[in-house]
Amino acid sequence: MYLPEKYQKFSTLYPEIFNIYQELGKKTRESGPLDKKTQDLIKLGIAVGNNSKGAVRSHTRKALESGATKEEIMHAVLMALSTIGFPSMVAAFGWVDEVMQKGGK
Repeated sequence: MYLPEKYQKFSTLYPEIFNIYQELGKKTRESGPLDKKTQDLIKLGIAVGNNSKGAVRSHTRKALESGATKEEIMHAVLMALSTIGFPSMVAAFGWVDEVMQKGGK
């Protein structure tokens, strides 16, 4: 799995905080009935709404890994249009497309 250099550096400098953060993410995923693919598409939508290039790219990869189709991922991005506006949605569309052009890497 691809991990950005900054992410890796943080985990090395602050391993205890990083581990707690990882555990929090695991617990939130386990705390409800949604399957992994649905969770990953929701997380992608949140990242799109936050206009976070790194998170959009990361959650696109995760959604692909959990079995989401390219069409499902693009639909998740498209749904942001009426909430966040055209320019932000198109930016996210581009970030998703970059990941897909690289084969999900």
